[in-house]
Amino acid sequence: MNKTNVARLLDAAGINYELIEYSYTEDDLSAQHVAAELGEDIDTVFKTLVLRGDRNGCFVCVIPGNFEVDLKVAARISGNKSAEMLHMKELLPVTGYIRGGCSPIGMKKPFPTFIHESALLYEHIYISAGIRGMQIKIAPQDLISYINAGIYPI
Repeated sequence: MNKTNVARLLDAAGINYELIEYSYTEDDLSAQHVAAELGEDIDTVFKTLVLRGDRNGCFVCVIPGNFEVDLKVAARISGNKSAEMLHMKELLPVTGYIRGGCSPIGMKKPFPTFIHESALLYEHIYISAGIRGMQIKIAPQDLISYINAGIYPI
């Protein structure tokens, strides 16, 4: 298994994690599919969403796979009046990642990041390893500390 840039960054920081491969198809890049492939509860598989606020630019929300981001709450916690999802065509140029492989670790530049408070309920959560077909199993507190994320009920 080849290490991703996310794994190399975690190695360099001395953070424990597990790199896990799973199968996927272009037709189903959902967190529900990932959870089923991993045999894990959907509540522990987190998706990384990139949003653009009207005042402060791009920011990141990391939420459980079965949740939808509340744009009003996301805007408020990020210091914006309103926010919208980043257009898919902008994802790669802005973050360096593609849909289905976007990780809160190792984006082209650091963005303010907000993680759903439920992450703290688990010993480990799953996030994208930066490519489709690979996840990182990581302690939520290690992730929060490494990316300097805020915890919010988003």
